Amino acid sequence: MDKLLAGDAALVTGAGRGIGRAMAEAIEAEGATVFRADVADADLSTAEGAGRLAEMAIQKLGKVSIFVHCASPQRQEAKHMMAVSYPEWREMIAVNLDAAFVIAQKLGALMKQKNIKGRMLITTSLHAESPRNLPHYSASKAGQTMLVKELARALGPHGIRVNAIVPGAIPGEGFKGLPGMEKTIPLGRFGKPADVAAMAIAVLSERFGAYVTGASIVVDGGIALHNWIPPTSA
Repeated sequence: MDKLLAGDAALVTGAGRGIGRAMAEAIEAEGATVFRADVADADLSTAEGAGRLAEMAIQKLGKVSIFVHCASPQRQEAKHMMAVSYPEWREMIAVNLDAAFVIAQKLGALMKQKNIKGRMLITTSLHAESPRNLPHYSASKAGQTMLVKELARALGPHGIRVNAIVPGAIPGEGFKGLPGMEKTIPLGRFGKPADVAAMAIAVLSERFGAYVTGASIVVDGGIALHNWIPPTSA
């Protein structure tokens, strides 16, 4: 069977660890050329840094037909609203939301100009819909969700699809999980980066995702069916 992403060229941010690395590996395994970006080679905390990364990807790949945004600052669970500092707030918004906007806008313009039927995928979170103990993270993810919808509306007429993928409880990258928590998940286990990457491939491919845009695809084992993290009082 032909590889699902043969001939594609992809920029994947946050590709050095966790879900981002799994995404990059899966995209590459399906035949695409991948430019892997991580904090070591890309500063996404500024608009200038995000713009430079987009330019680097274009220069390195020649074209970009897939953009996957997984980058996010390290975060500490249970950092409630009154404990988050303004610098922490700004960094989270900058990397998660501002960088996604800058890169998507630049690559979207390129895709339109070169008539590339591109795809974009932004990794959001269940936190986008429910306030938890990470207000800066939750706010950035809610913003990403609306950014996806706006991009999908603007770029859809040019054959460019934009979606969000919404992981559930995936240990690592700031999330540890409470003892026994996996027993409360309907499917009975924590998720793995590979679970998210597999769905990402389906959404990015034209074979399975050709008529999907502006959507948020949840990959959470059913954990969102109940309130899984008790709120922390201020």
